[in-house]
Amino acid sequence: MDSTPSQKRLIKLRNAFFSGLLLVAPLVVTVWAFIRIIELVGETFRPVFFPYVPESFTVHPGLTVVFDILTTLIVIVLVTALGYVSRDVLAKYVLGATDRFMQRIPGLGAVYNTVKQVTDTFGSGNRHQLNKVVLVEFPRKGAWVLGFLTSKSQGEAQAKTAEEAWTVFVPTSPIPTNGFLIMVPKQDIIELEMTTGEGMKMIVSGGAVVPPWPPAVAEAPKPETDGV
Repeated sequence: MDSTPSQKRLIKLRNAFFSGLLLVAPLVVTVWAFIRIIELVGETFRPVFFPYVPESFTVHPGLTVVFDILTTLIVIVLVTALGYVSRDVLAKYVLGATDRFMQRIPGLGAVYNTVKQVTDTFGSGNRHQLNKVVLVEFPRKGAWVLGFLTSKSQGEAQAKTAEEAWTVFVPTSPIPTNGFLIMVPKQDIIELEMTTGEGMKMIVSGGAVVPPWPPAVAEAPKPETDGV
């Protein structure tokens, strides 16, 4: 049975309402979270930063928001400054002392060194070690997966194979921190032109974000010709 015109209008209004709700909801949640953070930081640190301001001012309904915002800004500045200091000065000393202490603990030192090597390899400071995106057949022939070429070094494992094998890390999707370490014969690896960032985006998105192909090539400027 066909819907009447009034029912169709109600359905359109309902759909429009839910569409607007989906658009407004993220903004409302963001504003609410921002206000709650300011209130939480202000209530916690306001007495620390404004100890000599009369309480009648700091708790006045019209001035509470102002003091909370000022307190939040001070906390942000202090945290940022602490980040710069810790990165340049304290971090080197503290991390160095922690590193030496952890390595001296029997049993735990070996685990710590292994984890440290993994984080150093995939951290922002050594991303060049994942400088090549490759295609390999995994876990069976005919099924291709994206991987990152991590090493071409030939160690014991590679030396005991019949041919030259490269080390490839195949991350899982959409969480690339897990994955598989496989050693693939050199001739079975297809090197791609996409960047490491593009390959990681494709993996994290589950293949929804595909880098453009072929890559855009900037056109050479045309030579100017004099008018006849």
